[in-house]
Amino acid sequence: MREIQASEAKARLFSLLDEVERGETLIITRHGKPVAGLAPEADLRRAEVESALADIEKFRKTMPRIPLEEILSGRHEGHKY
Repeated sequence: MREIQASEAKARLFSLLDEVERGETLIITRHGKPVAGLAPEADLRRAEVESALADIEKFRKTMPRIPLEEILSGRHEGHKY
């Protein structure tokens, strides 16, 4: 992963997109501070999935354990037969 200034990114956008297609990840900076990133689509999707899974795992740890019997007994609750 390398950093590139916003002004240079503006001037070289098409060549930077070629680099990203080849697998390079770029961080765009303004006045030395990161403001955006360019990453191959697969990497972004994988990062989103990993983040979602981590959030689910954190959420599961905060929930009480519910016995399977209780879950199964509630599956028809509210149904009209």
